[in-house]
Amino acid sequence: MTQITLHNTMSRQREIFQPIDLQNVRMYVCGPTVYDRAHLGNARPVVVFDLLFRLLRHVYGADHVTYVRNFTDVDDKINARAAETGRDIREITDETIQWFLDDMGALGALEPTQAPRATEYIGEMIAMIEGLISRGHAYAAEGHVLFAVDSWKESYGKLSGRSVDDMIAGARVEVAPYKRNPMDFVLWKPSSDDLPGWDSPWGRGRPGWHIECSAMSDALLGATFDIHGGGNDLMFPHHENEIAQSCCANPDGGFAKVWLHNEMLQVEGKKMSKSLGNFFTVQDLFQQGWPGEVIRLVFLQTHYRKPMDWTEAKAQAARDTLKKWRKMTDGAVAGDVSPAVVDAVASDLNSAGAVAELHKLAGAGDAAGLLASARFLGLLTPEMGAWAEESETGADLLAPLAEKLAAVRATAMETKDFSEVDRLKTALLDAGVEVRMSKAGVELSPKDGFDAAKLEGL
Repeated sequence: MTQITLHNTMSRQREIFQPIDLQNVRMYVCGPTVYDRAHLGNARPVVVFDLLFRLLRHVYGADHVTYVRNFTDVDDKINARAAETGRDIREITDETIQWFLDDMGALGALEPTQAPRATEYIGEMIAMIEGLISRGHAYAAEGHVLFAVDSWKESYGKLSGRSVDDMIAGARVEVAPYKRNPMDFVLWKPSSDDLPGWDSPWGRGRPGWHIECSAMSDALLGATFDIHGGGNDLMFPHHENEIAQSCCANPDGGFAKVWLHNEMLQVEGKKMSKSLGNFFTVQDLFQQGWPGEVIRLVFLQTHYRKPMDWTEAKAQAARDTLKKWRKMTDGAVAGDVSPAVVDAVASDLNSAGAVAELHKLAGAGDAAGLLASARFLGLLTPEMGAWAEESETGADLLAPLAEKLAAVRATAMETKDFSEVDRLKTALLDAGVEVRMSKAGVELSPKDGFDAAKLEGL
């Protein structure tokens, strides 16, 4: 059996992965808060942990892996969006969840085994909070319930490497008067009549953010499971608080054995932010003409624990590579997945090394091995190939039009009447065709978004 090694954030070292139960390997990954379109940064952990999901299924069998990724559908950002738009909260969350699933599917991500919504587990959250209070790890105050960090002070901060005293000293937030300790965090908070709320022993209210994942992972994976993942921006406070809640609620459980965190995303070498004008949703990139398969390959070319820099040059190179690989494997029957590709992924998700192995297979002319190995990485699948097929068809259609435009241009050079040249060029551009004219001749190539129907009559 393939040996998998993973860098455990908790131990800060690479470890051999040994599942608790070979018949049910369990993984939990924090999902999105559903109030708007997923941005490019949201997509990175989806691709990273989709790759791990594929590896686990390959090694242990698809029926022996349980992958849970949640949706946070009760949150102040969602409430604010509802107030801003006048729309129903459920309508907003239903729409946004479907957007997310569609966009991630277009990136080649398999759907998790289960994708629970937080609002479906309110009862489990209330029960867990009651247990924490009864064990002396939480307290009620002014309609709120807070986790008492002092009750678990020795272990709190182990994941992020921070001490409680250092965190208190560095805190720059106004401390609510009902908190016993500045680091205590909310498990339950009161809701006004205009906000979502559920009846509880502490009055009508709604859960804090952190308790959601603890309750859902416990309900679906048990008190101890194999892997917990997410972006490194979640390490503190979210994951730190999850550990505290879950371990105190289930003192005989171990919560997650292995913690994995992916690094953040940049755009053209800079942190992605709206203020810099380089903030993109996944849908924005689709609209710009970048297929999901291209985006996925760009992501895979960087190791998950390194910052991933999205650039147009990388995207164009990935697009060219995928076109070449698709042409090479056209009509091929998938063979066996290359052991070298599997070994690369099994070595702490070395996706960049796995992609390098795909290049070797292509260079050796092994179409069957390339097809199987690329599909193992979520590439070259039939579902993701429409963009490449359209481009190839476009190239065939454009050959005679290039000859026609070259002839019309030659005539225009003599008559000095370029009206027909302009007409043809405008029509081609409108159809999504890149037009390059030089002394060497005319070159036409289809861009993403190419519409062959608009060429009729030319």
